[in-house]
Amino acid sequence: MLRPLLENLIDYAGLFPPSALPMPQALANYERYRQSPEAWMLARFVAPVSRLDEMEAALAGPAPLVSALIGADLETDLARIARAHVPIDTIELKASNATQIDSAVRLIPPRLTAYFEVTDVSLIPVIQAAGARAKIRTGGVTPDAFPSSQFIARFIETCARHNTPFKATAGLHHPLRCYRPLTYSAGGPSGWMYGFLNLFTAAALARKGISPIEPVLLEERFDDHGLTGEDFAAARLGFAISFGSCSFEEPVADLRELGLL
Repeated sequence: MLRPLLENLIDYAGLFPPSALPMPQALANYERYRQSPEAWMLARFVAPVSRLDEMEAALAGPAPLVSALIGADLETDLARIARAHVPIDTIELKASNATQIDSAVRLIPPRLTAYFEVTDVSLIPVIQAAGARAKIRTGGVTPDAFPSSQFIARFIETCARHNTPFKATAGLHHPLRCYRPLTYSAGGPSGWMYGFLNLFTAAALARKGISPIEPVLLEERFDDHGLTGEDFAAARLGFAISFGSCSFEEPVADLRELGLL
């Protein structure tokens, strides 16, 4: 039943903290994951546009499908994407107001799907009207980087209400809510992390109009809440798209340990 929930779920972001791997190692990892029995869970390779030159120079095998992070200069980055020798079909950029979203959408070519990372849920209808997608940051390398469960629930429910697809990023290495180290450094901070099974189950419930979903984000065991494989498949198709993780191995190992793979 979980395969529809997990299929193509993880965008590999090994270049980013806390892993922050060198480009050749991140690319080699992605290729290894692509050949693994769990390859069906793997989605795109996430890379900043500013590192596309480095990426193209480091490629030693087939190019991954890339989701490109836009920097401060959208026009310059779009011009670089147009010259890319790797396949790029999605871009990710931040926005703090409606004007930024509207201005950006006018520049983005139709072949690129745009995700706007926002912290103001009132911008979600603007994103939907622009034909784009939303993005939520669900954690980081310090406890204060994790938004409240109330905010995450409100974000997901607003996306569901306005038929706006979304992705999540950061702090979702583990399937279920847990208290873990937030970095791979000895003596680094620890904190409560959200689970990707919790988040995407909550999204499937929100898509069906079931509420409240906030308690689901706080569960420390997996509960399907009566959802079927068809419910999960419907939620993933055009709504709860994926999440970015600097680790692919941790989610897979945890799912195995829970007996869910």
